[in-house]
Order: sequence, then C-alpha cells, then structure tokens
Amino acid sequence: MSAAAQTMQAVPAVPAESLGRLFLRFLRFGCLAWGGPVAQIAMLRQELVEEERWVSSEHFNRALAMYQILPGPEAHELCVYFGMLSRGRTGAILAGVGFMLPGFVLMFALSWLYVRYGLDTHGALAVVFAAIQAAVAALVVRAVWRIGSHVLLDRWLWIIAAGAFAAQLLGVGFAVTLAAGGLIYFLVRRFRPGVAALFAAACCITLAIVTYRTGFELQALQLGDAATGDARSAASLPDLFLSGLKTGLLSFGGAYTAIPILQHDAVIEGAWMSHAQFLDGLGLSGLLPAPLIIFGTFVGFIGGGPLGALLLTLGIFLPAFAFTLVAHDPLERLLHHPRVHAFLEGVTAAVVGIIAGTAGSILVGTLSGAMTIAVFVLALAAFFYWNTRLLVPMVIAGAALFGGLAHVF
Repeated sequence: MSAAAQTMQAVPAVPAESLGRLFLRFLRFGCLAWGGPVAQIAMLRQELVEEERWVSSEHFNRALAMYQILPGPEAHELCVYFGMLSRGRTGAILAGVGFMLPGFVLMFALSWLYVRYGLDTHGALAVVFAAIQAAVAALVVRAVWRIGSHVLLDRWLWIIAAGAFAAQLLGVGFAVTLAAGGLIYFLVRRFRPGVAALFAAACCITLAIVTYRTGFELQALQLGDAATGDARSAASLPDLFLSGLKTGLLSFGGAYTAIPILQHDAVIEGAWMSHAQFLDGLGLSGLLPAPLIIFGTFVGFIGGGPLGALLLTLGIFLPAFAFTLVAHDPLERLLHHPRVHAFLEGVTAAVVGIIAGTAGSILVGTLSGAMTIAVFVLALAAFFYWNTRLLVPMVIAGAALFGGLAHVF
C-alpha cells in the first residue's frame, strides 16, 4: 500500500472531493492569500481544521512542523499535502497549482507591464519605485529580526548566524554556508563543543585565506555599484530553470531565503537585471495575494520573457510539489530524528545570517537620499509596531504614494 493511501486511511475524515471542487477551493485560498505565511497558514487551519475538521489540530501541527523545516513556502506545501490527503497525487497537483495560480497570473501581468512600458525608467515612476525599494529594504530588515528571534536561541546559533553573515558579504556559495552551519551545530549537539569549535575555526581560517587570495571585496559594494545599472547580459532558458530549482531546494526558512539566492544569480553572476529592477520585483510581489517567493516570476520575465518567467517559477515550486508527491511520510520520520533536526537547526541559523547579509547589500544599494531614508524609517516603524494581515501591501502602497508626492513637491 502506498504512503498516500496509508495516510488517507489514518485520517478518515478527509473528504474525497471532486477534482474540480478541490481545485476551486484552493484557487479561492490563493485569491485570499494576503498577509504572508502566518496569515495564509491561519486561513488553512481555520477552514480545514477548525470548521471542516479534515484533520485534528495535532495532525495539522505535525505536518506544519515538517514543512517549516523543509525548503520552500510552507503554506503552499500544506496545500499540496491536503490535496494529497483528499484525492491523491492528482489532488495534490491541483491544490498546489490552484493556490499559486492567482499570484502567478498577477505577477506575470505586472512583469509584462513593467517591461512593456519601461516603468523603471520614467521620471515620476522612477521616484515611486525608488520609494518602494526603500520599503522593501525595511521589509527584509524586519524579516531578519522576526526569523532570528525564533531561531537564534543559544550562543552557538548566534555564532553560526554571524559567520554566515560574513560569508554572504564575501560572496561564499549558499550551499557551502548552509552545510557548514548545519554541520557545526550537529557537532555541538552530537559531540562536545570543542569539536565544533575546531571545525568552526577551520571554516574561518579557510574563509580568511580565500578572501586574502581573491582580494577583499564586499558583495554589498558590488550591489551598490549595480543599483541603477541596466542588465548586462541575457539569460538562457535552461539557466533560468536551474536558478529557480536551486532556489526551491535551498530556500530553508521560507521565501526570504530566496532573496539572496536569486539576487546572486540575477544581479551578480548572471547580470540579466539590475539591483534596482530586482527590488522592484520584490516590491510588486508584496502587493499581491501570494507567497513572497512569487517575485521569482518577475525575475524570470526580466531574464527570459514569458517563457523565462514560466520556467523559473516552475523550478522554484517543483521541490514544494515533489516533497509531498514523492516522499512525505519518509521525510516526516527523517526530519524529526534528533541528529537530523540538530543539523537543520544549524542550517536555519545560517539562513538568518545570509538574509542579514542580503539586507546589508540592499541597504547600500537603496538608501541614496533623504526621500528613500525617510521611507525606510517610516516603513520599518510600521513593520515593527503594527501587525495586520494587509500590512505589507499597505506599506508598499503607502511608500509608492509617498514617492509620488515627493516627486510632485
């Protein structure tokens, strides 16, 4: 008997809805997906657990815990999982597509308008987008604080985050940083801290040697120079798909981890878009009812037009489908093993450092005048002192209005 069939037998309350009704249910969820992952997950819990009792609260919490450990947008992965419970693999695909489709269509349309009418180059609109970019910088800073406050719970996790921050600024590959962070914390929990300290020291020495031999050049300064430049090369379609797939596989800790990965591929290495364009895409995604990671559609559109948008988005979301479709039950058992869990805690701490390094690079490339600094300060205050479902789109829309008024007056 398949794992999906066993799971469905274990949860007899899950209705076997028609495929059309299942798709429309999760399409509706996608149309209402404002407010980020916390609000999206709360919406799923309210309807599927509290109102219709598809599963128990304990079952929901266990599934959520697993998807919070895995890379990718956990709200989307939960939709795929509930579609699997209801109608097997076909239901999983329909539920996942339904949830992501509204955000994808809207982001695709905004990307087309942005490219078609050159929205980043017009005088008034350029000021508006500069204000939006400052609000996005505040959003990323807030994300570092919120994620870090839940993750950095002891001295070693702080050390890992600090090391990842330095590695990000120096351009170390994400996979290397994440693996090192996971291994250090695994050694802390599995052996004595002295072994972990030796390995951490070896990582620091290696980083120092590589930095010395290649020349000390902060990635933040590179982005600052590229902030207003145009794209310098075209991206191939296979490269766009592989960039999306890498992002989907390495985005531990949610959508914010996708920011440095795609930023590196699109702005630094591939150079198919400017830093300012990248932040414009982030700002546009914040206006939509969708996981923040849908900004990958914009990145793909700038790099390869409509087909590039489709392929990069497919690459990002493919792992989120595959984890449930292929191996939900074995992964659930594996990821809750104490040794594996310790490794993933270290990975998550490294994620915080990587996002913090990205926040630094964004600040260098964004805060270039009194107007952008003012927007950043006001947006940061709003993100820290208010917590409503529509806060992100309200702040970004407010920043756009502020930029428009600044241009007029």
